[in-house]
Amino acid sequence: MGREGMRAGDSDRQRVADQLKFALDEGRLDLNEYDERVQRAYAARTYGDLDGLLDDLPGAVPPQRARIEPHAAQPVPAPGRPGGHGGGRHTFTSAVAAFVICTLVWAITVVTTGHAYYFWPAWVLIPVVVTGIGAVADRGRRGR
Repeated sequence: MGREGMRAGDSDRQRVADQLKFALDEGRLDLNEYDERVQRAYAARTYGDLDGLLDDLPGAVPPQRARIEPHAAQPVPAPGRPGGHGGGRHTFTSAVAAFVICTLVWAITVVTTGHAYYFWPAWVLIPVVVTGIGAVADRGRRGR
């Protein structure tokens, strides 16, 4: 009597069911095929019955025996210019450009309608001031 004729134990059936679950998780089996094979695994009496359930699946390592290696994270530079400095000057220039464009739109509206409306571009000055302060502070830190 060879291995195929030997009776399989509960732990052997459970091992095959775990491998089938792993194959399902990898997408190698669909749910119906998985259900059918698991039922056959728990009904199997011999190693030959169990081996037939895994013959067409590639030998993959189950998660319990997989070796996990830590990933060394690479430092992420700060946004902005290469080298890790923030892009304070670029942000400040962009904010000033937005203010100028908004002021031009406001001026065109005033000229074409003949009415001096509320100067709403002043609200755009808030980020200009904030980024200006940030750019000056950044320059002071780099100067040290």
